[in-house]
Amino acid sequence: MPSANVKALTESTQSKLKDAVGQLEPFLNNNALLQLTGEDSGEDAQLFYKGLLSDLRHLLVFSEVSVEKLGVLLRRPNFDTDYAERVLYEVYHHCVSAYFYPKNECYSEDGRYAYTGQDAIRFRYKPIRSARDIVLNLSKIFEELRDELAYYENDYMTQRRMQGQK
Repeated sequence: MPSANVKALTESTQSKLKDAVGQLEPFLNNNALLQLTGEDSGEDAQLFYKGLLSDLRHLLVFSEVSVEKLGVLLRRPNFDTDYAERVLYEVYHHCVSAYFYPKNECYSEDGRYAYTGQDAIRFRYKPIRSARDIVLNLSKIFEELRDELAYYENDYMTQRRMQGQK
């Protein structure tokens, strides 16, 4: 991929991840397990929200680390295309994958709804409005990142292996 394209993609990715961090951080800072479960203190609700908060915290950390790496990369006087491609690969496999394949499986993407104009995210348990909104708002960001970084899902490592690198 030409370095001008990689640099533009790096800037775009950093911007989108900053937006995701800007939404995630206040949500996690302002919501605790007791606030999310509210009056619904059943075991299903507890497990759902514990898992959701855990997944969102992981996503926040992965996103913050990636924003920092991308920032360092963009501040260098000479843009390092090879390192940028490596970081974009990591963004795809850590951030995008962490969003679409959460460890606790509190929500999942149902591709059948992607083309109907409906939300493709399906929750395992009916969340409160703020929890639902944060996940659905993030879906827009991570869908765009997934589309833009699709090359780094498979082709990037295949190219590196063919060149004899790891």
